[in-house]
Amino acid sequence: MTSSLSDAPNFLIRPVQYRDLDTLETIIVEFAQEHPESNSTIFVQQLQQARRWFGLLKFLSWFPNLFQHHFCVYVAEVKTAYTQETRLRGFVQISPFNSSRSTWRVERVMAANGGNQPELFNDPKGVGSQLLRQCFEAIWEARTWVLEVNIYQKNNLALYRQNGFQPLAQLTYWSLTPDLLQQLAERDSDIPNLLPVSNGDAQLLYQLDCVSMPPLLRQVFDRHPEDFRTPFLGGLLDKFRQWRDRTEIAQGYVFEPQRKAAIGYFKLILSQDGLQPHQAQLTVHPAYTWLYPKLLIKMAHIVQSFPTQHLELVSADYQHEREEYLEKLGSQRVKHNLLMSRSVWHKLKETKPEGLHLPEMLKGLQAVPRTPIPSRMSWLQSHSNHRPKTTKKTNNNHPSNSGDSSEKTDHKTQK
Repeated sequence: MTSSLSDAPNFLIRPVQYRDLDTLETIIVEFAQEHPESNSTIFVQQLQQARRWFGLLKFLSWFPNLFQHHFCVYVAEVKTAYTQETRLRGFVQISPFNSSRSTWRVERVMAANGGNQPELFNDPKGVGSQLLRQCFEAIWEARTWVLEVNIYQKNNLALYRQNGFQPLAQLTYWSLTPDLLQQLAERDSDIPNLLPVSNGDAQLLYQLDCVSMPPLLRQVFDRHPEDFRTPFLGGLLDKFRQWRDRTEIAQGYVFEPQRKAAIGYFKLILSQDGLQPHQAQLTVHPAYTWLYPKLLIKMAHIVQSFPTQHLELVSADYQHEREEYLEKLGSQRVKHNLLMSRSVWHKLKETKPEGLHLPEMLKGLQAVPRTPIPSRMSWLQSHSNHRPKTTKKTNNNHPSNSGDSSEKTDHKTQK
């Protein structure tokens, strides 16, 4: 799928090809040198994997399957004015966010020499905006787009804001030092009804995920129970990734037998060689925030069986109890990101039409006097009025009758 935008005909937006992988790696390395806080190792690993399996991934991207959008990248190239040579000026990486593919995620948008030429991002006709617009047009099934951006990357923030992205929540990345994990591991973590996770628990985890976030995020994420199930091929892929990255996954959830619901969930991605920090995902029901210390102690016990390394954890600004506990515990704030979203449904302004007089418009809605249509009840009433009378009735207007009635009344009062 190749398309050139009319507002900047010099740029050509197209899917990635094998010859572009070296240039993409150069761009990502330059960006990592300018922004050391950015985690670019994941994309470098994806590039190395794409080199080995590029032909197979390209073939799988032509029809629906589990690996259709495994490496979905669009690049922007431009021809020089004199030599007519094409040069790669930027790229964008996207991926589905949920199983129904109603929400997509922008992983990263980068431009060559983006730090020296910020107009590549700030200009509405620049390479960054054109890459995003190509994604919005190409992925027709996406209703919502989400992304994360560091609050100190001003150029990226300006790019996303001018393309319709609005902030949803502020995310804080915490780091628990090995000494702190050792102190937590010395405590006792007595968690009743701590169960392992399986595909049969997808409905419980889905309900916990829905109740643990605000309604707006729930609508944007649009998750379903299928998002918490692992298919057979997906499980094999996860095992391959764990073997390749030398990682191991440990997860569990807390079951409440009275309410028949899950009230807490944790997932650990543990590094077996100790070269990368351990990563944790934590979800707690808002009514059971007392689980934060117990679940962290349980994760600290599990981490002790692996090489010594930091533990990274994420919290949002609507999770006040979690942030208060982590700060009181002595955790370190690593970075601050902004979660943003963009909907494809544009809200139109309501405008009042000019030259329209309300009384003239409502004149046709006024009631018009018409002859009533006789109904069955009216016919019966008229028929009863014209029916001949068979019973004798006294005429109260006759003077003799009035006198007799008065005499009878006086006679009764005397008695």
